Amino acid sequence: MTARLADAIAALEAAYPPALAQSWDAVGLVCGDPVDKVSSVLVAVDPVAEVVDEALDVGAQLLVTHHPLLLRGVHGIGADTPKGALVHRLIREGTALFTAHTNADAAEPGVSDALAAALGLAVEGPLEPMAEPPLDKIITFVPVGPAITAVHEALLAAAGPVADRSHRSFATAGTGQVTPAAGDAGKLERVAETRLEVVLPRERRAAVVAALRAAHPSDEPAFDVIEFADLPSPRGLGRIGSLPAREPLHSFTDRVAAALPATTWGVRAAGDPDRPVRRVAVCGGAGDSALGAATAAGVDAYVTADLRHHPASENVLAGGPALVDVAHWASEWPWCAQAADVLRVALGGSVEVRVSTRRTDPWTVGRAQPIGRTT
Repeated sequence: MTARLADAIAALEAAYPPALAQSWDAVGLVCGDPVDKVSSVLVAVDPVAEVVDEALDVGAQLLVTHHPLLLRGVHGIGADTPKGALVHRLIREGTALFTAHTNADAAEPGVSDALAAALGLAVEGPLEPMAEPPLDKIITFVPVGPAITAVHEALLAAAGPVADRSHRSFATAGTGQVTPAAGDAGKLERVAETRLEVVLPRERRAAVVAALRAAHPSDEPAFDVIEFADLPSPRGLGRIGSLPAREPLHSFTDRVAAALPATTWGVRAAGDPDRPVRRVAVCGGAGDSALGAATAAGVDAYVTADLRHHPASENVLAGGPALVDVAHWASEWPWCAQAADVLRVALGGSVEVRVSTRRTDPWTVGRAQPIGRTT
């Protein structure tokens, strides 16, 4: 059984919307023809030579990776360059390459949800939540009659869909009071009107106001535009969750080591080994930038990768959360199974989906040194 590459892309982009990616990122289809058939997919963290070897060995027509192959702009992909050689190999063998990077970090569920699940955490929300798309509400008043439908439809068309709804609006009957512009000066008119309220994406404000002015029977219709408060969404960087019960930091470090694939880097922790740990923040990949958010959240421990010496040392000095530092690749590897499940479910089992077994952490040699030795 097979599916089209376009079907696999649609499934991945529904789970990991490209709009969630950082502005500097490079996500989506790197090479491949969306009309091609796909019967086998391989999911991995890194688009490196050994993973391409694995994809070709298992006959995959699609390689899905978390990290981009071409993150920075290039002027060519000659086969005489390391990355260009990989692109040429994939194209020659008819294997597409697709990347979900910071959009998968921010998605819900995403990379950090997979890490939290691997550690046995019950997730309560993101560590650094993204705001929901900003919304406005426009309120206007329309004389009873055919104009109500015309104005309502014009506003909805200009506003477009809101979140997962085709539109959000409300109508209330009432009485408008106005002084005529000419004649009968001072006389107050009462007019049966309908109050229309329409919610709209803030980016559509100018279009909605223009549509109101064009459709309303008055030369200068009365209206209000109200900005909604920014609200946090379930999407964003990192996750906060809780263990079923407290355990000392040394046991929690063992838990992390057992849950993630082994690497030369290993797992190391900063803090009192006997410190109780229950509420935990995690961030798959480089989470150094979110250390302040973990501290502000009041968690007992923070699990991430690529922590630097000085921020870690200052965190310990200030009494912040215990830190558990793991290899970057290992922290993101649980996401591969999540992405594989996205494809299996969306494509109805019509495609064979595998998770790469190649360990692509760049560190290959490590040595444990006796504690206390300084020379």
